[in-house]
Amino acid sequence: MKFENSIRFAKKLDSQDPLHAFRTKFHLPKLKGKTAIYLTGNSLGLQPKSTRKIVDEELSDWAKLGVEGHFHSKRPWLHYHKFSKSSLAKIVGAKPVEVVAMNQLTVNLHLMMVSFYQPTKIRFKILTEAGAFSSDQYAFESQAKFHGLDPEKAIIELTPRNGEFTLRTEDILQAIDENKNELALVIFGAVQYYTGQFFDLEKITKAGHEAGAYVGFDLAHSIGNVPLQLHKQQVDFAVWCGYKYLNSGPGGLAGVFVHEKHAADFELPRFAGWWGHRDKERFQMKKGFKPMRGVDGWQLSNFPILPGAAQLASLEIFDDAGINNLRKKSISLTSYLEFLLRSIENYNEHFTIITPTNTDERGCQLSLLMKKNGKKVFSKITKAGVIADWREPDVIRVAPVPLYNTFEEVYRFSEVFKIALL
Repeated sequence: MKFENSIRFAKKLDSQDPLHAFRTKFHLPKLKGKTAIYLTGNSLGLQPKSTRKIVDEELSDWAKLGVEGHFHSKRPWLHYHKFSKSSLAKIVGAKPVEVVAMNQLTVNLHLMMVSFYQPTKIRFKILTEAGAFSSDQYAFESQAKFHGLDPEKAIIELTPRNGEFTLRTEDILQAIDENKNELALVIFGAVQYYTGQFFDLEKITKAGHEAGAYVGFDLAHSIGNVPLQLHKQQVDFAVWCGYKYLNSGPGGLAGVFVHEKHAADFELPRFAGWWGHRDKERFQMKKGFKPMRGVDGWQLSNFPILPGAAQLASLEIFDDAGINNLRKKSISLTSYLEFLLRSIENYNEHFTIITPTNTDERGCQLSLLMKKNGKKVFSKITKAGVIADWREPDVIRVAPVPLYNTFEEVYRFSEVFKIALL
């Protein structure tokens, strides 16, 4: 498509957008009484208007039924973890037996590393990207120390080539091959939080397995953002949070994927809790943990109903919209944003877009590396009604989300940003 730098063209794209009506399903934040240009769904997704209704239904059942709500509520609480499986499976390209909503992302990452990071004297290294999100870095460091290892020796962090901002796939594959005799785990953020790079999960997984390592991914910035094929690509495990693109609320419910090939591997070490025990025997309260088949066997505690209800509200919207339809719009939105930003006169004197130009290598986020006055520019766009995201030391992240952002908003942002650069 040939883009045009005009409000008229942006409105034309909105009029042709088959997903445009989904915007009306969300509450839109306001600044100074006006609807904000909200471009930070990569940090916190907006609240679906249906969230209150579904959460209120659970509150009502709790009030009326008390503990009997576990069996007789509209959505029996005893089985609540099952209600989101189909939707989550479609979003990440999995089977329902491979996904479950539970806990928080870093809790889940530690639980997965208990099972899939089992270092030996020979195989003890973790391969990841340099500058991974802080919680991931802390998890890797502490897991290495827990096993009596020096994180400096156990963790391999890959950095881009000199003068580049993102990792080349061939460099990742080469690093896997060079360390193949010592690798225990290969783990990346599927979409890198700082640069917005979408890694080639299939090639990384294949190479990791050929090297004899387990392979996992942090989907915090990719679930609900880009289509995934975790089952087909043979990924061993993945973890995610629910409060970004999944719109599950601040600190919302997270989740886990474990490939079906591990479903009945009950010899895998794991931390156990009663909600992961065989459900037909769970209330017999006997000693001896017997995990359920599939990812459900990694659950620890009973399901948090109110956060789960909030997530169901958003997942219903994803079911209606379809992740592939959302991806198609996302590519257009972000490509239009990139076009507008590159249309700014002498833009490269002010900023560099460090997110890959290739749409197969990014989601809906563009990361703008500010060359001068970054904080001042960010402050100006905020005062002008834009809610974006600042990441130290010098990046403004902008993420037009296809469920609720419009082409007109993207255009208006570019105009605000252009003025802020002056």
